[in-house]
Amino acid sequence: MAATTLKDSFPLLTLLGIAFLASVCLSSRSDQDNPFVFESNRFQTLFENENGHIRLLQKFDQHSKLLENLQNYRLLEYKSKPHTIFLPQQTDADFILVVLSGKAILTVLLPNDRNSFSLERGDTIKLPAGTIGYLVNRDDEEDLRVLDLVIPVNRPGEPQSFLLSGNQNQPSILSGFSKNILEASFNTDYKEIEKVLLEEHGKEKYHRRGLKDRRQRGQEENVIVKISRKQIEELNKNAKSSSKKSTSSESEPFNLRSREPIYSNKFGKFFEITPKRNPQLQDLNIFVNYVEINEGSLLLPHYNSRAIVIVTVNEGKGDFELVSQRNENQQGLREEYDEEKEQGEEEIRKQVQNYKAKLSPGDVLVIPAGYPVAIKASSNLNLVGFGINAENNQRYFLAGEEDNVISQIHKPVKELAFPRSAQEVDTLLENQKQSHFANAQPQERERGSQEIKDHLYSILGSF
Repeated sequence: MAATTLKDSFPLLTLLGIAFLASVCLSSRSDQDNPFVFESNRFQTLFENENGHIRLLQKFDQHSKLLENLQNYRLLEYKSKPHTIFLPQQTDADFILVVLSGKAILTVLLPNDRNSFSLERGDTIKLPAGTIGYLVNRDDEEDLRVLDLVIPVNRPGEPQSFLLSGNQNQPSILSGFSKNILEASFNTDYKEIEKVLLEEHGKEKYHRRGLKDRRQRGQEENVIVKISRKQIEELNKNAKSSSKKSTSSESEPFNLRSREPIYSNKFGKFFEITPKRNPQLQDLNIFVNYVEINEGSLLLPHYNSRAIVIVTVNEGKGDFELVSQRNENQQGLREEYDEEKEQGEEEIRKQVQNYKAKLSPGDVLVIPAGYPVAIKASSNLNLVGFGINAENNQRYFLAGEEDNVISQIHKPVKELAFPRSAQEVDTLLENQKQSHFANAQPQERERGSQEIKDHLYSILGSF
């Protein structure tokens, strides 16, 4: 009777429901049907010239209704060539900025002061909403690549930027004020204000340079423009380097790889900064992680208890698998699922969905809380993740020698939950001598019959 109760009670992805999955129908979808994966072409170009570009990822909830809790979060990608500057602007959104590659100087303006920081790969900093800043690529050869998690404060999912120096597509914020207000504010004649501060001055400047055939293009270049080596040296004089020893500052950048990884072995490394370890992340309730998976290695199956994790593939290629339930009305997400509505409700409720995707640089993954995931690297793979709802999140691994939550089940419960004995379950679990990361190639083992492996179809069987 106890065994029947355990198997019939089926809370979503709970440990005691693992054995029930031995009898589920398992199906999978191709990359294009995957609601949890955004290929790199899902980024929309907001601005582009010969000096660089700014791209914004499609809204999460537009891609899938399963991601509606992310409607106020956006991903922004910034890229610029050597010796260029992203000119001053402010946005009605909080930013968490991560340098993916290259070297930068970030200057943040305060009402009566300014701070400049020298940034490198892995450096991270929070820019509160309304912060005015400018970003320089100080490297002589390498492009600067930056990833921003954007959290708007006015309209959900709709960040609005305001430029100090206007361009053809977006005038300066100062130009929005009336002539009288500007004259009173600066105690100066409007013509002088217009000549010195407003966008009309830009047009005249480009004409004087003999770029009459590039009038509009010249105005667009007022977002990302060239900067001289001498100007870079001037900006870099008082720039502070990111701290390699501490992540406790409320305003200075920290490096994701500055401390020991929370998981590490010869197959990979997992670095993570949580709100408890960094005050910049506390009010946003977000963690940031940086994962390196070596070629031919596997990040073992695991899930997060509370956090929804947005992951960007920075470098490398690999394979992604995520396990979902089919009782979440996923049929309504895409027209291709319409025929599945004809299936009986009981059958749909019993199905487990396996989502797979091939990973390439620039792809974005969303891992909902409670959904088990595994990632395999076909080349050295580097991932950057933002965890939403970070407070009290717990990461549960479903395989591995350490932190394997299945191994913590009491022996009598193992006897009830799984088809074979607790001793046979333990023997199978002990086959994996690695933790968190492992060899992605299955190993042939003499002990333990194939029959046991077939019957022990737990949540891991979905991968």
